[in-house]
Amino acid sequence: MKMHVFISLSLLSLFLSFCNSQRNTSFQVGVILDANSANGRIGNTSLLLALSDFYSINSNYSTRIVLHPRDSRGLVTGAAASALNLLKDVQVDAIIGPQSSTHANFVSGLGNAAHVPVISFTATSPSLGQPPYFFQAAINDAAQVDAIAAIVKYFHWNQIIFVYEDSDYGNGIIPYLSNAFQQVNARVSYRSVIPLILENNSILDQELDKMKNMQTRVFVVHTTTLLASQIFLKAKEAGMMSEGYVWIVTTSIMNLFYSLNSSVQESMQGVIGVKPLVPRSPTLGFTTIRWKKKFAEINPETPVPREINLYGLWAYDTLSALAQAAEKVGFREPSYFQNTSASNSNDIFITGTSQRGPNLLAATLDTNFTGLSGNFRLINGKLEPSSFEIFYVNGTELTHVGLWKPILQSSSRMNANTTGFTDDKLKNITWPGGSSNIPKGWEVPLRGKKLRVGVPSKAGFREFVDTTDATNITGLYIDLFKYVIAELPYVIEYDFIPFEMYNGSGRSYANLSYQVFNGNFDAAVGDITITADRSEYVDFTLPIAQGGITMTRKIDQFDKSKGKFFFVKPLELKLWLTAIALFIFTGLALWILEHRLNTDFRGPVSEHIGLIFYVPFMSLVFSNREKIVSNLGRLVLVVWVFVVLILTAFYTASLSAKFTISKLDQNTDSEVSKLIRNKAYVGCRSGSFVCDFVKSLGFNGSMIKSYETAGEFHDAFSNKSANGGITAMFTRTPYSDLFLSNHCNEYVQVGSAYYTEGFAFVFPKGSPLVADVSRAIIKLTDNHNVSTTTKKWIQKTCSKYDPSTEPWKRIELKKFKLLFGITAGITGTCLVVFLATYLYENKDYVQRVSSSNATAWSKLRSISMHFDRRDPRSFRGSGEFNMSPNRNVHHRCCTCSEEGTPLRELTRVV
Repeated sequence: MKMHVFISLSLLSLFLSFCNSQRNTSFQVGVILDANSANGRIGNTSLLLALSDFYSINSNYSTRIVLHPRDSRGLVTGAAASALNLLKDVQVDAIIGPQSSTHANFVSGLGNAAHVPVISFTATSPSLGQPPYFFQAAINDAAQVDAIAAIVKYFHWNQIIFVYEDSDYGNGIIPYLSNAFQQVNARVSYRSVIPLILENNSILDQELDKMKNMQTRVFVVHTTTLLASQIFLKAKEAGMMSEGYVWIVTTSIMNLFYSLNSSVQESMQGVIGVKPLVPRSPTLGFTTIRWKKKFAEINPETPVPREINLYGLWAYDTLSALAQAAEKVGFREPSYFQNTSASNSNDIFITGTSQRGPNLLAATLDTNFTGLSGNFRLINGKLEPSSFEIFYVNGTELTHVGLWKPILQSSSRMNANTTGFTDDKLKNITWPGGSSNIPKGWEVPLRGKKLRVGVPSKAGFREFVDTTDATNITGLYIDLFKYVIAELPYVIEYDFIPFEMYNGSGRSYANLSYQVFNGNFDAAVGDITITADRSEYVDFTLPIAQGGITMTRKIDQFDKSKGKFFFVKPLELKLWLTAIALFIFTGLALWILEHRLNTDFRGPVSEHIGLIFYVPFMSLVFSNREKIVSNLGRLVLVVWVFVVLILTAFYTASLSAKFTISKLDQNTDSEVSKLIRNKAYVGCRSGSFVCDFVKSLGFNGSMIKSYETAGEFHDAFSNKSANGGITAMFTRTPYSDLFLSNHCNEYVQVGSAYYTEGFAFVFPKGSPLVADVSRAIIKLTDNHNVSTTTKKWIQKTCSKYDPSTEPWKRIELKKFKLLFGITAGITGTCLVVFLATYLYENKDYVQRVSSSNATAWSKLRSISMHFDRRDPRSFRGSGEFNMSPNRNVHHRCCTCSEEGTPLRELTRVV
């Protein structure tokens, strides 16, 4: 059959060449295809029909193309041998083909060396090199990836499995697909690489079984039709063409769908695919009728396809383009330039160089026309991309469901949510299994591997997650996750896998979340905060713990000692003792200075002691009724009142600051401003987003220190900011609660917490577990199981920080040293002057007593009794015993003989 095809093609070309040999220039064109393949048969038919049609319409052209077909037999060596034969023996001006991307890589190199254009209408891999003399007269596979990604985006699928063949053709599209899916936030969870030639079905069976036991249910298939047929037949046997599964195929499979046998078509029910848009036109319809007749003539034993597929259209347009380029070039040189190295070398790959090649190259690039497949224009050696149609397999037909246009050409491109589909909508699709419900794209496997749950492996705050024993991971969030999973209506098996987190590694909670996005984990559990950045690539459940960022500070030692005796706190102990001593000293000085002169300072001993304490104390409020009659006493009292005024002012200001001024500073923002102003060091937990949050508050990065454990925070507080420690700690509220539960009497939370989202469990984008787990969390919360479990691990024993408890600084003695010194000095001086005056005025009496033979105690008693007498000068007009205003005062008078011996003691009650 294939010999019949090529003989027909050769006879037709020779006949046309002979008829025009006398007046036309012939261009020799080689054709390298696999004659026993569907694309080979379709391509040959299109080339023959295009050759006949073109010169029937353009009979006046002075050039004619002569085709020289060669069969590659589907082998690289066959393609290489055919190319060498055409270049060396036939010395063709151009080569159409070869058929596969692998063959094209080799043949294009030979054509480039010989300056002979090589034009392939079936090699679509984007990984192909692009030598100057190689053209892809087909839309590159990379052009369809955005259309496939748009389908994934439209249905909100977030996990994809690639299924592709292990060849240049299969591998070439993968980087472009990966990038396209990343743009729509879809993650490639697995890549299934299938050998191009399956020696047995066990490899395919094992691979399908592996994919069946994964969570992802969206498969993108990019293989040849032969391998795709085997995949779908086996997938149906494995139950993977049932409800819930999604299969998307690339252009190559959709183009040859009608060439597949009925059993393969039946196994592909509900499969979605993309095809470049082919404009419908009367010309296409008429050509299709004639093409079918031609195909039946040259392939009598092969069923006639129901349409010209895209490869056939590209083949038809390729020959038309080459014929137009040949006409532009015109006259043909008699032969190649002979390569001198080729004639002297045994290397079979060295050929001559075409003289016509550069001109034909330029003419081909300049060709632009509307062909059967649409606009034919080569840009950078590749066919200009077009829009793509979306189809799904419905019985033995491909049902159209939508049209995709490149986003940059769309009028709605400014809408970030646009998909590029016409009206941003697709028609209803009957999915695998006959379901009309849109598949979720993700399912919990009934058997197979367990969920890989990543947990943060950190030394600090083990109450949350403790990975000390990797075989028995415990903690608050581990327990909560277990309770949540137990509430689900289906059974899920899982393993906790520690994720190492340590300083300097770049690993953090964000990295742990990204491991879920990358597929290294199926979920992540722990003290993981919901943030906007992380929600871009993973999904969070409802919060399992409260949010908020709290500032914690160390309680000053003064605060810890406050209590019922708060009123003595403004003054330090030394100052209190000194003030009391000065108080007593001043009272005693006033009694001494006023006792002989003032009747208010006379009376029994008990009243003398009372006056010593009473007068200085009452002067604090200026309410003493005792008159001061001596100038020295008045001086002492004035100085004491001055000291009292100053000391009272300081005491009142300090005590008022405790209860009034501190009330003005009751919010966290003012505390933060104070810390920034004082350039204090603050701490945060390493690996947490809180450190970035603290920077946003205005702290310099050099003033922020990160720590791992609660013990490290405690040590940093103990060192204080001045010694390399910290003044405040910014952490998530649960951390702060846990920290305070262990150090309740040493630290307090300051102000209100900054609002943030809470802790939650992490799952891949689009995971159906998110909704189920969130519902389970709500149920546990309503049943108080969450709060009960939290109390089990974290004991909250500390009350919220009250700004009114902010410590104030005590007044120290050193601030009053000078004032107290002056006061004591003036008071002491007044006493010295008074006593000196008394001794001087009564020196005769003092001398007599001192010279007497009495005991020392009798002498002291006599002088004291004499000092206790009234000063006669202070009671003029009443004699020695003037009446005292105080009726209860007892006056004593002691008289002595001339020798100085006491004669009598007279007591009189006035």
